Formats: sequence, C-alpha cells, structure tokens
Amino acid sequence: MKKVIDYRKLLGVSKTTELKELKSIYRNFMKEWHPDKFHGDEDKLQEAEEKSKQVIEAYHFLVSIAPETIEQALPAYTETITASAIMDFSYEKQTLLLNFQDGSSYEYFEVPKALYMKLVNSDSPGRFSRRHIYHSFVYRKVSKAVEV
Repeated sequence: MKKVIDYRKLLGVSKTTELKELKSIYRNFMKEWHPDKFHGDEDKLQEAEEKSKQVIEAYHFLVSIAPETIEQALPAYTETITASAIMDFSYEKQTLLLNFQDGSSYEYFEVPKALYMKLVNSDSPGRFSRRHIYHSFVYRKVSKAVEV
C-alpha cells in the first residue's frame, strides 16, 4: 500500500478521485513537466524526464486499481479466478503475485506475511485464495490471459 499512497501523494489525489479527474490531473502534470519544454537547460531537462516518468508510472498504476477499472474488468477476473488454477505465486514487500494457468497474473497489495505463509502451507492454494485473498485485497491485473 505504500506504493499506492506514494503515487496518490505524487499526483495529489485521494482514494475517491474518479478516473476522469485523475486523467485531467495527469494531463496537467505532463503539460508542466514534459521534457520538450526544457531543451535549453540540461539540469531542468533531466529533472523533467525523471518527474514525467514518475508521473506516468503513478498514473498507469492508479488507473489499474481504480474502482471503475476493477468494475469493468470484473467479468474477466471472475472467470479467471473460478475457471483457471493457480500455477505459481510469489511474495515480495507485502505484494502477492498470482500466476494462473490461462496466462493471466494479478498482484494483491498489503497481504500480510502470515497470510502468505498460510497460502504456502495450504493443501489447495486455489481454495485458500478464494476464501482469503481474491476479494479481500486491492488488486490489479499485470498480464493478460493467453487466447487459445
């Protein structure tokens, strides 16, 4: 969640900011910090390049976890978690990455280490995830299912 909080702070938005407003804020930041505005000043150009990269990354991340995005992708998410088994999972800095057999992957944020350890030790990671992970944590899709 630190990542989420940092990105929200960078763009100056709250948890309840809608996608339309987020897009407007993003565009205003990019107008202000676009590297093309600073061609004469090398120091400002470097700063603008770094700032614009941060803003782009924050914007794309926040769009991916926005309620509107989650709601729009809910049918595909539901199909993945019900019809496709977990192939692999990893955990780093309270972020759980689940890879499914259909090729899709989802990140779940602020997953406690104790819960991850229970997942590792569970007889059925799929059943455990249905009960304790899928609808309990903020998530985002990080790769799409493979079309057959």
